[in-house]
Amino acid sequence: MAATNRILFTLGLLFINSVTNAAVLPEDRADLLYHSYDGGGAEISGPSLLVRKKFSENLSASVNHYVDNVSSASIDVITTASPYTEEREENSLSFDYLNEKTLMSLGYTQSDESDFEASTFSFNISQDFFGDLTTLSMGYAQGDNIVRNNTDPNFVRDVLTRNYRLSLSQVITRDLLMAFAVETMTDEGYLNNPYRSVRYSVSDPNVPLGFLYQPEVYPNTRTSHAIALRGRYYLPHRAALHGGYRFFTDTWGINAHTFELGYTLPYKQDYIFELTYRFYDQTKADFYNDLFNQQSEFIFLARDKEMSTFTTQTLGLGVSYEFKKNGAGLLKRGSLNFNYDFILFDYQDFRDLTVNTTPGEEPLYSFNAGVIRLFASIWF
Repeated sequence: MAATNRILFTLGLLFINSVTNAAVLPEDRADLLYHSYDGGGAEISGPSLLVRKKFSENLSASVNHYVDNVSSASIDVITTASPYTEEREENSLSFDYLNEKTLMSLGYTQSDESDFEASTFSFNISQDFFGDLTTLSMGYAQGDNIVRNNTDPNFVRDVLTRNYRLSLSQVITRDLLMAFAVETMTDEGYLNNPYRSVRYSVSDPNVPLGFLYQPEVYPNTRTSHAIALRGRYYLPHRAALHGGYRFFTDTWGINAHTFELGYTLPYKQDYIFELTYRFYDQTKADFYNDLFNQQSEFIFLARDKEMSTFTTQTLGLGVSYEFKKNGAGLLKRGSLNFNYDFILFDYQDFRDLTVNTTPGEEPLYSFNAGVIRLFASIWF
């Protein structure tokens, strides 16, 4: 299921390292992106095109087309199923309306793949205060999703997601900008992967591996909370430091901490270099186990490695080149951007079943991944 792979892809990419800006309409701009993820037997790549356009001093719109081409022979797949390939397409439309110091945004996103359909509606409002030194933002999003199983045409399940966001950004000094954000997410419906299984011990001599499989069973509700503190400090010569911390917790027993530190260095007038380091640490879900003692040992059962105890470390490098600044005609300016993230995944209680040994004594699983983002931006 490509949605699961995209979660894995996003895990290495997304830790918000910017802070909220003052309420202004987005500039007229087009972005063409190519993204690629390669790690752990999964390959995800594809293009994305985003276009933003103002229609007046108060109204702008944006459209986005995004594609994921997925080829997966990950450890989950090769130990319980067959490698697969599929394509996921996502289209979104959003509008921004500016009324003095208030910016309102309305968006809709639709994505489709062979076994998952998602429709998401979102609304956001932000307000500037105190001479534009303070910005308060609130947002809500609701997703209506359908989960299918490619091996069973009668399998159709619904998932309803809701997301509530609140953030406050503040200019502390001429050089320091800080932001604090709170987020609550609720999920209801079929929340596990219809293809994934858990394993349990058996003492039958006719079972040479010493274990058998049964389908995962998840709760049908989940509530998550996250808080984040981010900051950016501007240095001489247009350089800047940025950093942040995010804490996540949910009703499944998962707690996670994310730390990020980055440095931005302009070079001459046309180049910008950025170096980032990100550390992520997560505890396992209450119903996760790499090897259960018996069949249906508990009501809920999971062996998804993303539900286990693990850490990731990400080292990122970015290079941007800006051209034709303040240009005349249709093209005002543009930029070419290259970003590469090297990610190390280290699992503390998920074992590598490609190694045949005593059940529960297999080596712990770890792998490296590389993420490439190559995109061009044009302001018009």
